[in-house]
Amino acid sequence: MKYVLLFVDTEQFSADLDAMAPDDRARAFDLVNAWVAEHRHVIRGGSKLQGAHTATTVRLDGPEPIVTDGPFVEGKEVVSGYLEVEVADLDEALRMVQAWPGCPVAEIRPLES
Repeated sequence: MKYVLLFVDTEQFSADLDAMAPDDRARAFDLVNAWVAEHRHVIRGGSKLQGAHTATTVRLDGPEPIVTDGPFVEGKEVVSGYLEVEVADLDEALRMVQAWPGCPVAEIRPLES
């Protein structure tokens, strides 16, 4: 079964990461890199996203589309990256995400077949 893991940063997480000493930040990224290496056999794609301030939002709920350059809707949580994985079932995806050493929120969504 294919799923997308959406990784979500919170304002507090981003502030804490920014406040880290360079060596501590490097260790935090090393943990994420080790997690990715451990699960590379089921990862089919993905990427870290650029900051929310780089987003372009298109609102389609009015009579005409409205295009807004970032920053877009102010939010306390922002998707910061994603991975597409192919695993046996939701339980396997849950086990993966529960060991995620990065941002504090992850959403698991199945892909359409």
